[in-house]
This record gives sequence, C-alpha cells and structure tokens, in this order.
Amino acid sequence: MKYMFTSIIIVALAACNTTHQTQKTEFTLIPDTKAKVLKGIINRSVLENDTSFAWFTENMKWGQADTSAVTAFRRHAKDFTVIVFGGTWCEDTHNLWPVFYRLVEKSGYPEKKITLLAVDRKKQTINNLSQQYHVTNVPTFIVLHDSKEIGRVVEYGKYNAIDKELGEIVNSIH
Repeated sequence: MKYMFTSIIIVALAACNTTHQTQKTEFTLIPDTKAKVLKGIINRSVLENDTSFAWFTENMKWGQADTSAVTAFRRHAKDFTVIVFGGTWCEDTHNLWPVFYRLVEKSGYPEKKITLLAVDRKKQTINNLSQQYHVTNVPTFIVLHDSKEIGRVVEYGKYNAIDKELGEIVNSIH
C-alpha cells in the first residue's frame, strides 16, 4: 500500500506538466568536490541545459534504441509509467540515462510519464523514495503498471542492454 501511495504521488508530480521543459523539478545541489551532485526530482531539461552535464548530450549521440523495445513502448505507452533513479555523479548513469532517453525519443513515449530522481552519493533522494523502492545501485529503472512495480532494470541489467530489457518488461503488460 505504501508503494502504491508513493507511486501515485510520483506519477501525479510527473503528470502535472506536458513537456520536459516545464515539468516540476524539486532538487538541491549537494556540495561535492568531484562532480555536480543533484538530489531530488529533475527532468531531461535540467540535464540538457546545464554545462556540468555535457555528458548527457554527448552520450545521446551514440547508439540506437532496440527496435522491439521501441515497439513495446509505443504499443503500451498508456499502460505504464517509469521511475528512474540515478546519480549525476555516477558514470553508469552517464552511460545509461542517454540509452533510456533514446528509447523514449524513438518510441514517442511521453516524458510526463517519467519521474527522474537524482540521488546523492549515499543513493538517497527526497522523501526517502530510494529506500521505499529499495534502490541500492544506480541507475535503477522501475516500470509501474496500475501503480504497482512490474519490473526493474538495475545498472546494465541482465543483457547489458537496458532498452531491450525494459521493452521485455513493458511487453509483459496484458
């Protein structure tokens, strides 16, 4: 029940706006000597418009989205939401958030159905959401159907192809 309530709140926050440029953000800058560390709700626009996150734009240039995953995201777009945890300081996040957003772009999946949560180096975020969702490694991609988790991909997943694995999770929706 606690997860369902939290999921509803997250989805409601994400759904408040229709484009990533205006989606609600609620984050703080955490002091760090090695990287710009954000903690809280962010969106793609935050990553694209801050030169500290040039890795996002650069890494968006590489690779293609898995075709079967694109089809799954298109076919089931109205049936699921995604919660994504990651660290703006984390190399795995630097590599995998762009892979996820290439899938989002190619499939036309609405960004308003994505909640992007930045964690600090302790993998904590606002409202204890990382603890509530048992996030221990980042990035973590959680797929929700009817406000319930139906699957997740942690870091590089089982295939080293998160888009393919996310597509399989989404295809399990009937």
